[in-house]
Amino acid sequence: MTDKQLIVLTVNGEEHELLVEPRWTLLDVLRHHVGLTGTHVGCEHGVCGACTILVDGEPVRACLMYAVQAEGCAIRTVEDLGTPEEPNDLQQAFSEHHGLQCGFCTPGFLMLAEGFLAQEPSPTREQIRETVSSNLCRCTGYQTIVDAIEATAAQRSTESGRKEDAVR
Repeated sequence: MTDKQLIVLTVNGEEHELLVEPRWTLLDVLRHHVGLTGTHVGCEHGVCGACTILVDGEPVRACLMYAVQAEGCAIRTVEDLGTPEEPNDLQQAFSEHHGLQCGFCTPGFLMLAEGFLAQEPSPTREQIRETVSSNLCRCTGYQTIVDAIEATAAQRSTESGRKEDAVR
């Protein structure tokens, strides 16, 4: 018999008190116990990136992290970005630039890009290419994903400049 542990996970700003087995991955807990299925199960070896989420602002493969390790961390999943009715700017750019096709890898790419743009708000195209190379996609060929991330960075930079001008 496996002993369970009581943990509190903060996911998308909400606290979830959960009784988990220490061997359960964060991916499984998010999907099966918190009910957030936007984070996809891919290879379960940390290779494909389909399960990428943000933990304390850093992109993390949820299949490689135990849920008990995430206690006390701020976890963000794709559900925190926007909704189909009101997508955030990155989701909108993926749609406009055709950065998704089957959609299976899209949540992982969105979270990877969200974390990357928070760390590097004005990336070069080469930096974007290097970053997205860590996730796998069989449909889009990456070009449209790079285009979407580049467009989002440019838009955010313009909006940031407008906000700075308004403060002056």
